[in-house]
Amino acid sequence: MAESDPRLLAPPADVVTPLVGNGDVDWDTFDSQAYFSHNYGELRPDDARIIEIVAGFFERNAPGRNAMRHAIDVGAGANLYPAMVMLPYSARVTLFERAYTNRVWLQHELAEPHGSWREFWDKIASGRPEYQPIRNPLGVLHDRAVVEKGSVFSMAPDRYDLGTMFFVAESITTRTDEFQRAARNFVRVLRPGAPFAAAFMRDSSGYVVKGQFFPACSIGPEDVEKALAPVARNVDIEMVESNDLREGYGGMMVATGRKK
Repeated sequence: MAESDPRLLAPPADVVTPLVGNGDVDWDTFDSQAYFSHNYGELRPDDARIIEIVAGFFERNAPGRNAMRHAIDVGAGANLYPAMVMLPYSARVTLFERAYTNRVWLQHELAEPHGSWREFWDKIASGRPEYQPIRNPLGVLHDRAVVEKGSVFSMAPDRYDLGTMFFVAESITTRTDEFQRAARNFVRVLRPGAPFAAAFMRDSSGYVVKGQFFPACSIGPEDVEKALAPVARNVDIEMVESNDLREGYGGMMVATGRKK
């Protein structure tokens, strides 16, 4: 399971997507560098909007600075900015990832980050007092982050104080039941009352990374609401306009809330 943010290319037009479960895919072949280059070589308008939603939410809802808090980014993949958004509110950040290639990429990226992350941080910190004291965000992330191998389907509950999950639950399977289970497990891993932010592709038909096709579950806001309802409260779902990343999707969504 490439618990990452898989938004690279549309599948070929003549591909008929079968019912593909998470366990049917060899996620250790996921091309992390190709994915990063396409998505995060520069700050895109859709990610800028996601940052506004998520950073603003954590500013209003995170419990403030506390050296003991532990954050998690589930399915970090080839993406650092969800973890960066949580930096003011956590002393530790777990980058939780199943795919071997993504874990290797994350370890290298933490040690030698690409310059584009500075553009992301500038957007995150702009006008937000909680973020501005962090002068070297990538150095801070290097010191606080740990890359952990694991599956969203086998996570221990009630462990973390805040969390993110970007483009994971709907992008690792075509099965609705697996999408729902992944979304709920993400929230369950948090402690009661913990704030979270999760981003989703809308109406995704699957995606191709460096010539390899990966499955997706086509969902809308009602599907996200249904998936989160048993485990979360105060859920707010916002649409994010995005139509030029690739073919085969209908935009993005961000859900924020708290664990019940």
